[in-house]
Amino acid sequence: MRIIPAIDIIDGKCVRLTKGDYSTQKIYNENPVEVAKSFEANGIRYLHLVDLDGAKSKHIVNKDILRKISTKTSLTVDFGGGIKTDEDVRIAFENGAAQVTVGSIAAQEPDLFLKWLSVYGPDKIILGADSHGRKIATQGWQQQSELDVVDFIAGYERKGVTYVICTDISKDGMLQGTSNELYAEILRETGVKLIASGGVSSMDDLTKVKELGCEGAIIGKALYEGRISLDELRVAGFL
Repeated sequence: MRIIPAIDIIDGKCVRLTKGDYSTQKIYNENPVEVAKSFEANGIRYLHLVDLDGAKSKHIVNKDILRKISTKTSLTVDFGGGIKTDEDVRIAFENGAAQVTVGSIAAQEPDLFLKWLSVYGPDKIILGADSHGRKIATQGWQQQSELDVVDFIAGYERKGVTYVICTDISKDGMLQGTSNELYAEILRETGVKLIASGGVSSMDDLTKVKELGCEGAIIGKALYEGRISLDELRVAGFL
């Protein structure tokens, strides 16, 4: 299972939110590039980079940080936040993203999402399936739809989606464990490469989502708060 640290960006800084609430912003580092370099130096190979300014502004904002991380490290970066147009997708890939994560557009403009899936291929486009109470959330988690998360993922799998990042918003940043029942259901009902996100608080959480069959796990606050160390990940064979 791939270990994928998250760097979330607001005002050029590395931050974390709780349940996607911008008012809970906590700054962990003024320099996201240095954080990415530190991850790389400790054996990390993948990075989940989220442009929270972009999610709020509805267009990519922090492309320069994406470019710097992509050129100054060898990390494989998936990038999300503010990807709303053909131009946004082009900007993300031109600035070094290996994959882009798209959620709101998949929920609100499925034809556009499917066009990107066709143009770039399923290895480049990750479906962002972020939910609260099983309902898909959009616009940087500020709005909630009536789409059931499992139906949403299954529907897109039938149309060619391979990679899915699923975040249970109620768990995000809470350090209270992962949504294992939801992940088990998704893996039962689909054959997607599922990346667990939200709630990872311990090595035990990682072991559980690995046993479920998740292809990857995103870790944010647990790393920044010292609940999980890079040394522990290495000793446990995750790196």
